[in-house]
Amino acid sequence: MTALAQDQAAPVAGASNATQDAFALVARLLLAALFLLAGVNKLTAMDGTVGYIASFGLPLPEVVYFGTVALEIAGGLMLAAGFKSRYAAGALAVFTLLTALIFHNDFSQQIEMTLFLKNLAIAGGMFAIAAFGPGRFSLDRG
Repeated sequence: MTALAQDQAAPVAGASNATQDAFALVARLLLAALFLLAGVNKLTAMDGTVGYIASFGLPLPEVVYFGTVALEIAGGLMLAAGFKSRYAAGALAVFTLLTALIFHNDFSQQIEMTLFLKNLAIAGGMFAIAAFGPGRFSLDRG
């Protein structure tokens, strides 16, 4: 195999390099920031958030509120640190898909379609982390 062919060869499955690990870290931090900020912001607006949840007919809106805040903050911190990040990313992915289906399903409004698609993209990023791991720059070390 020529040197050029070796350069173009696919990396070994499971192999990771510093660039990939740096991108994985940036991805985790960007995704984590979204959930951390959302969770902290919900702490300052409990009544409004509980009312919003109740307006969609979900049972026990206070329980849903506290569960959501806990998941967003704990999951965001776990994801940022790379601690049990596959589990955190999986849980946040499912949560984000449920949020899209429950709260952003009125496709007659352009903003709701945009929010729905945004949630699908976020869930996709989370599933990628769940599938491929957090990279070496994490407490889990890949």
